[in-house]
Amino acid sequence: MRERRLISKRATAAAMSVALLGGLAACAGPKDSGASSGEGDGKPAKGGKLTVLNSNPQSDFDPARLYTSGGGNVPSLVFRTLTTRNRAAGAAGTKVVPDLATDLGTPSKNATVWTYTLKKGLKFEDGSPITSADIKYGVERSFAAELSGGAPYLRDWLIGGDTYQGPYKSGSEKTLDSIETPDERTIVFKLKKPVGDFPYLATQTQFAPVPKDKDTGTKYEEHPISSGPYKVVQNTNDGERLQLERNPHWSQTVDDQRKAYPDTVDVRSGLDAAVINQRLTTSSGDDATAVTTDTNLGPAELAQIGQDKALKSRVGIGHFGYTNYLAFNPKVKPFDKPEVRQAISYAIGRSSVINAVGGSSLAEPATTFLPDQKAFGYTPYDLFPAGENGNPAKATEVLAKAGYKNGLSVTLTHSTDEGEMGPKVAAAVQQSLAKAGITVKLKGLEGNAYNEKRWDAGDTPGFFITRWGADWPAGYPFLAPIFDGRQIVKDGANFNHAQLDDPAINKEFDEISGITDLDAAAKRWGALDKKIGELALTVPLYHPVYQRLVGKDIKNVVISDWTGVLDISQVAVK
Repeated sequence: MRERRLISKRATAAAMSVALLGGLAACAGPKDSGASSGEGDGKPAKGGKLTVLNSNPQSDFDPARLYTSGGGNVPSLVFRTLTTRNRAAGAAGTKVVPDLATDLGTPSKNATVWTYTLKKGLKFEDGSPITSADIKYGVERSFAAELSGGAPYLRDWLIGGDTYQGPYKSGSEKTLDSIETPDERTIVFKLKKPVGDFPYLATQTQFAPVPKDKDTGTKYEEHPISSGPYKVVQNTNDGERLQLERNPHWSQTVDDQRKAYPDTVDVRSGLDAAVINQRLTTSSGDDATAVTTDTNLGPAELAQIGQDKALKSRVGIGHFGYTNYLAFNPKVKPFDKPEVRQAISYAIGRSSVINAVGGSSLAEPATTFLPDQKAFGYTPYDLFPAGENGNPAKATEVLAKAGYKNGLSVTLTHSTDEGEMGPKVAAAVQQSLAKAGITVKLKGLEGNAYNEKRWDAGDTPGFFITRWGADWPAGYPFLAPIFDGRQIVKDGANFNHAQLDDPAINKEFDEISGITDLDAAAKRWGALDKKIGELALTVPLYHPVYQRLVGKDIKNVVISDWTGVLDISQVAVK
């Protein structure tokens, strides 16, 4: 995630990347169906070089340190995990499927023990067999402080995970007893509580196998041992340039998800977004077989492309589980009054906010906190109907009931950086609320200072702009960090901005998270989303849309709703 990916250092601070709006999602258009460049030119074929042009460096290229299984999709070319996302377009791509394992795992009756069996014939890049011990060690090293950065769930869920310090720490336990390997193909995880989402968790790169005798600690990222279709040839300047070539010991007979068409993959990062889009537009030389996994087209570029049929056919459109919203801290007056929060909800004109971030081609209005995808359990509701332009009459009426017949003044905190939390969005909110008699003073903070402020449980603003994305397409990682009282972090990065700690809601989190039937759990998450929505602790604004160009000779573009961005494991250049 994915704001989780953007703030992956929660694991170090108390523990989205990617610049999610620039990064973690995958797939093609139009809408959420697969789009493909070069249709009619025959079936995709193996061979050639794929170039990836990205803004953000592919840094910390160590499975212990990467956040989520996405990472712009590049890590999944090198690291296989127990399970993975289904490599299909649109909604079909939100399904979790086996990867190194034979199935999604076998839970105990109460889902506190999960058992996996590895496929036969799995090998590392040097030809040595992949065993359950390699996966156990890969998970264990992710607990080392020097390799922090990954998702926090293992520490939270595994028995002993909260005190385990990894295999390097002298004077401490070297292994985690809650992970058992009774034989070379079996691995068992013992959890503190029922977890129905464990098959999703097992897609995280922390579940990639690492041979203990090849572990070089913090230097492992320079040449991690591949279990996927490509191996690292060179990692320059911590992911500024990552050069991959085929892993000769990878076999598609034991990996039915990755196509691995190109012979080599050259990932070049740290590029300006305008330069990336210009190079993909021109598509000369190596850029004809180039893609980006983290750089969106802007409004001006989309307008230009709309006039060019050939260019338009090379745009992939993706949707990822992400919500941009206004957050309240009820500990700050006047936001302690539900009617004030409700009035603001009624007053918001989402069309002006969407225009501020580039228009309807880059954002879709949101009235629910959960993204509008079935995998999350999306249940349509609009508890405070505002229409496209706000409902100032209703907002004024509700304010009067709260004792503010003559309106009120509030402060909206925002980032000074341009983007979805920046000045343009803040101004759009300010103008909407003014129509309802709510005077908004804007308080801008520099990006890093803004993040520290909104994540500080002791000093969270009363009213501010923020966002959230899921680590996998399900209700738990989307709702729990924001609304589960047990996840309030007092001394680090806190995302439960309202500091909601309702015993009934906490109990519901526990009940749903133990359900192993993922479809049944999704329905319950949707109902919980609506229940929490009635508290008016947030004002959902919009869900982002990703529009990205590919080079003119790129074939087999696949974009799933799991990531929202092009899946380079499926791309062909011939």
